Amino acid sequence: MSHISSGVEYGIHCLLFLVGEDGGSRDASVRDLAELQGVPLDFLAKIFTKLSKAGLVAATEGVKGGFTLARAAGDISVLDVVTAIDGDKALFDCREIRARCALFDDAPPNWATSGTCAVHAVMQSAQRRMEEALAQETLQDLAQKVNRKSPASFDTKVVNWLGERAGKRTAK
Repeated sequence: MSHISSGVEYGIHCLLFLVGEDGGSRDASVRDLAELQGVPLDFLAKIFTKLSKAGLVAATEGVKGGFTLARAAGDISVLDVVTAIDGDKALFDCREIRARCALFDDAPPNWATSGTCAVHAVMQSAQRRMEEALAQETLQDLAQKVNRKSPASFDTKVVNWLGERAGKRTAK
């Protein structure tokens, strides 16, 4: 089982399409982003509701409306996105197994249970390091990595693709 959900993966990939060339934002509908990325529309709509409540995206009005980044891409960390979608959940839930040893006869000695559980301490440290790493990476960082990998024409194709769909919504 993954600690970080598929919703985070969907959300980050779709948010990257909202990052403009200058680190600003462009807008797109959830329907168009779902189609562009090949992800379930209903699921993505729930993700964008969470992103909106967290102040990471803002709704844009009108027939061409959708969502845009609420802050500059460089000001939105991957940790912000993970927390918005999955919540602030612990990597590990200590069950205090150390107190259950059969040799203790249901009366664990103080030395066995005092202080923080060593296993829990390791897991807390791992969580801190993971969160620090995720906090250091921004949507802008990720967008730059994707842009370096993709052909120069790809961003133009994305903008045109999203624009065509927005234009069709106004023609109705």
